[in-house]
Amino acid sequence: MSRTAAIIGSGIAGIAAAIRLSVKGFQVDVFEANAYPGGKLSGFTQDGFRFDAGPSLFTLPQLVDELFQLAGRDPKPYFDYIRLDETCRYFWDDGTRLTAWADRQAFAREVETVLGESASHLVAHLEDSATKYRITEKLFLHRSLHKLSTWCNRDALFGYLNLPKLEVFKTMNRANEQRFQHPKLVQLFNRYATYNGSDPYQTPATLNIIPHLEYNIGAFFPKDGMIGITNSLVQLAKDLGVRFHFNTRVTELRTTGNRVVGVVTQTNGQDASPAPLPYDLVISNMDIVSTFRRLLPNARQPERILRQPKSSSGLIFYWGISQTFPELGLHNIFFSQDYRAEFDAMFRQQTLSDDPTVYLNITSKHKPDDAPANGENWFLLINAPNNSGQDWDNLIARTRRNVIRKLSQQLGVDIAPLIVCESVLDPRSIESRTSSAQGALYGNSSNNRFAAFLRHANFSHQFQNLYFVGGSVHPGGGIPLCLLSAKIATDLIADA
Repeated sequence: MSRTAAIIGSGIAGIAAAIRLSVKGFQVDVFEANAYPGGKLSGFTQDGFRFDAGPSLFTLPQLVDELFQLAGRDPKPYFDYIRLDETCRYFWDDGTRLTAWADRQAFAREVETVLGESASHLVAHLEDSATKYRITEKLFLHRSLHKLSTWCNRDALFGYLNLPKLEVFKTMNRANEQRFQHPKLVQLFNRYATYNGSDPYQTPATLNIIPHLEYNIGAFFPKDGMIGITNSLVQLAKDLGVRFHFNTRVTELRTTGNRVVGVVTQTNGQDASPAPLPYDLVISNMDIVSTFRRLLPNARQPERILRQPKSSSGLIFYWGISQTFPELGLHNIFFSQDYRAEFDAMFRQQTLSDDPTVYLNITSKHKPDDAPANGENWFLLINAPNNSGQDWDNLIARTRRNVIRKLSQQLGVDIAPLIVCESVLDPRSIESRTSSAQGALYGNSSNNRFAAFLRHANFSHQFQNLYFVGGSVHPGGGIPLCLLSAKIATDLIADA
């Protein structure tokens, strides 16, 4: 008889964990409070425009392909993608425009032509990023940091010998200022701190590992949009026999001794079962703070981890635009004039700068049916503080005016009358829809050199059949790391 597993939440890590457990022979039930799967990696349509609701950059596609291969399936009938020729287009208020090409030699030439920065500096930076990745990948990204075996093997020895190359005692900004002469290029590479919700003026230079994923491995676009990742993996999971229960909220985990003995659920606000549902093991894809505070209030609370400062959040505008802009690409960044002041506002003042950096994603550039003819679907992300009781209605209105003014100036046309439909996602709604503590997009902040060790383990020290996946636990937030959290957690579970 198959062992049984319950997964709380159908974010990308929960879906991946369900697939991996099913391959191991488990009968898996996934409980999702929302009516749809994917968590932050979901989507919606409005007035003929289709929007991906959350993450918009796709890297390390092999982590998705691997799930199909584990199940003995060809990924292509389920999921397909292309490698992008350019990773991003950058815009500054003084009229400077720069395209970051996927080919790093072409990117280096662009940097030299537009900014006058030596191409060799760019190449050296990407080589350094690759080195950092090689040092950390097998040690930090594919193993639990909370098992002794992780620290006693050849990969660990390689990491120890190369520790100085990780620059853990230097900030990202300081390392980039030492590498580059032009402040615009420093700003460009400082922005990678935002990929895990951090401040480049505080976070360690170790995070200069991140550009390696885009420039040395590649940035990709799923042919069905980012929602295609979620939809294809849900379909694979269903084909393997995984059962999804939507509109079903887990409200409590019952425990006896060192085991979780029951899962209590509600469907549409009503008790879904007269008694707790028994499972051999439980995996929580819920934010670690919410898991303990809401589902395990009587358990010993790992306060040192739960009380860590949270990452930044985001303010997202979804705009249907009644015009096309050939100067824009799939990924676009409109930088602020004072980056340090922007991060100071976000992390120290817990507010939004009046001159925010704007990330603009337009999937209709590669998937034309995402917008009506002669229109574009604009996903605009502004990095924002996590939810700490701010006057969000006022902040949203003010920021909307600032974004329209900034883009109108850059593009030479008044954007406001071109907005034919609009939706907004702010830290409050991120918190309520995804149970993310304070609406933080990446769990705990990475604004100190010990942050990697201040995420919760992928297993419970109290309950031997309880495991954790997702962006709030090791190894961190973002699609690749969430997928790796599922790998780490399920590798700790013996086959059924």
